[in-house]
Amino acid sequence: MGPEASGGRIMSALVWLGITIIAYLGALAFARRVNGHPLANPVLVASIPVIVLMLATDTPHEVYQEGGAWLLALLGPATVALAIPLFRNWPKVRAAAGPLFLAIGAGSATAVATALGTAWALGAEMQTLLSLAPKSVTTPIAMGIAQTTSGLPLLAAAIVIVTGVIGAVIGPWLLSRVGVVDPEAHGVALGTAAHGIGTARAFQEGEETGTFSGVAMGVNGIATALLLPWLLIWLFG
Repeated sequence: MGPEASGGRIMSALVWLGITIIAYLGALAFARRVNGHPLANPVLVASIPVIVLMLATDTPHEVYQEGGAWLLALLGPATVALAIPLFRNWPKVRAAAGPLFLAIGAGSATAVATALGTAWALGAEMQTLLSLAPKSVTTPIAMGIAQTTSGLPLLAAAIVIVTGVIGAVIGPWLLSRVGVVDPEAHGVALGTAAHGIGTARAFQEGEETGTFSGVAMGVNGIATALLLPWLLIWLFG
């Protein structure tokens, strides 16, 4: 690839990076105007104009991803920053450690079982099954698991995002409808089922809810990364 072509790809990546940031800031402002309505989830709202622009300009996903990769690199520092509210709420987290880990374990197992069971019942191919299994962990972990188990990393990433958006939009309403009002329980459910997007939604409910969601997201991610590949190899060879 020549210097001109390389420079063009970098410029294109920067343009799409800028479009993504502007779309998200606009979506965030809109969510605040409607008082954080669940359907105004910033990730969901920001995705719409970006997708429309990509389709209108016939932009391949690979081109967009060159700019999106820079945002993806910020997931690590953002996750580390969750240590601040964790430190503030550490006594509550420590006091609930037993039920907390049991709930995360049950939620993690349920997420994998329902994904595999539903996809298998619908006749999904093996690669699809392997890509769907890590749907409730953050994108980098899910892509790594899919790559390790011969799944499709891009499909895994897409399913993770869809899972997070659905969990963030429906999760709080559903929990309230079934009578779950405890902020700790809300946080654990959102973090376990909807990873980072759910955790962002949990922080809108309060720091305590967000803290427990962040702990659930981290523990679920670590446990899934360590155990799920072995489980998938045992199940599918």
